[in-house]
Amino acid sequence: MFRPAVLSVLCALFAISHVAADDRPNFVLIYADDLGWKDVGYQGSDFYETPVLDRFAKEGMVFSAAYACAGNCAPSRACLMSGQYTPRHHLYAVWSTERGPKNEMRLVPVPNSDGLSSDNFTVAEALKSAGYATGHFGKWHLSGKDGADPTEQGFDDSYDSFGNGELTEGTETNKKGPPEDPKGVFTLTDKACAFIEKNKDRPFFCYLPHHAIHTPLQGQPSSLEKFKQKEKGKYHKGNMYAACTYDLDESVGRLLKKLDELELTEKTIVIFTSDNGATPQSPQEPLRGNKGGYYEGGIREPMIIRWPGKVKPGSVCDVPVIQLDLYPTMLAAAGIPVPEGKVLDGESLLPLLTDEGSLKRSAIFWHFPGYLNTPVIRGRELDVRTGFRSRPVTVINRDHWKLHLFHEEWVLDGGKAKLPGNGAVELYNLRDDIGERHDLAASHPQKRDELLSELLDWHKHVGAIVPSQPHPDYAPAPEGSPSGQKKGKK
Repeated sequence: MFRPAVLSVLCALFAISHVAADDRPNFVLIYADDLGWKDVGYQGSDFYETPVLDRFAKEGMVFSAAYACAGNCAPSRACLMSGQYTPRHHLYAVWSTERGPKNEMRLVPVPNSDGLSSDNFTVAEALKSAGYATGHFGKWHLSGKDGADPTEQGFDDSYDSFGNGELTEGTETNKKGPPEDPKGVFTLTDKACAFIEKNKDRPFFCYLPHHAIHTPLQGQPSSLEKFKQKEKGKYHKGNMYAACTYDLDESVGRLLKKLDELELTEKTIVIFTSDNGATPQSPQEPLRGNKGGYYEGGIREPMIIRWPGKVKPGSVCDVPVIQLDLYPTMLAAAGIPVPEGKVLDGESLLPLLTDEGSLKRSAIFWHFPGYLNTPVIRGRELDVRTGFRSRPVTVINRDHWKLHLFHEEWVLDGGKAKLPGNGAVELYNLRDDIGERHDLAASHPQKRDELLSELLDWHKHVGAIVPSQPHPDYAPAPEGSPSGQKKGKK
């Protein structure tokens, strides 16, 4: 990883930091934890309620094909902060890339980094170098033995809590808070609001990554009672899941109200999204899969961006975008050049936000060269049988055509020469089949090979490591016998 020399960055941005604060927008990034694409009202949940986000969606632009950078927490956050795909920082999973029954793993997974290296120049560092006040309030999940704490990666202020006292910086845990402050949603929001008020006269970046709605689920007693009395939906039925989501939504309202009170709404870009898909507690139909997998239910996320005077209220964009794009978007909106030597894999969304153009890239990608245990809803039959959410895979989405390249079959079962029979590739047209029910790899060989070629070129471009060594412990259980592990759902 390459961190630009601090002196060169400061020199490059010196003039920027002296531009009048009124000429540059503030940024507020609200990041939910495990909130699925179908979990919000405006996306059509049949039970949960998110009145604040529903109103917020009418005030900004909804991205209907917005994606997290990975299927679970830590790698998504590493990509968000670094602006880089997983092969560049090597953080692919939580804990380990070798999670699940080893006797069912055909390949030795690529080792996982434990944290985001301090050598990686974050979006917070880029904004801070340009004169922005920077604050982080909530879950970090990037410290680890290979990583660094928020205040070592560009944040002036950092605070984390579950609502019952401050946590040590960089703490990684998930637990409940007091009943009146479930998961600490209100404490974290209040801390963020205090930071905003303290820095109201200068440009600021407020990063608010909540612990909600990650398990253990928790809601205010009044919220829980509300949903106990409500008729259940076809897919969504969980009272506590609904209460936790409802309280998170209320906390968003508190922050938006503070911006109004401080007369900062017109000069603040507010972004709301989530780090990965929902757990199987919340089916994402019509999307397939859940958190930890790379079908749509694991990576497609709710995302709203509000920028008064620039973004048309109530607008909807169906262009596939990925959270890597937020780093270059914030720099572009603030008029800040990309730091010298910094590689950004995303693209500024300003042309889409202002309806003044389109994106230049052809596709977006995901790379997960490992194993995650605990099957998801409508996962691959092989994975459900053997106890996995995901096996080694790389994915490309080009204009709503999506191809999955499964490394085991690709490496060990004949590669391209044996397509489509070896099962190494699945192809879906998401415009017609958002639920990924109809694999077109056999019926559309030209499109399959086009996307496959672009994916393999991308491997080379980003230096992606593909597992290639047979796993020494591979000894598959007879079909029909249980082999999956039940624990460790992060």
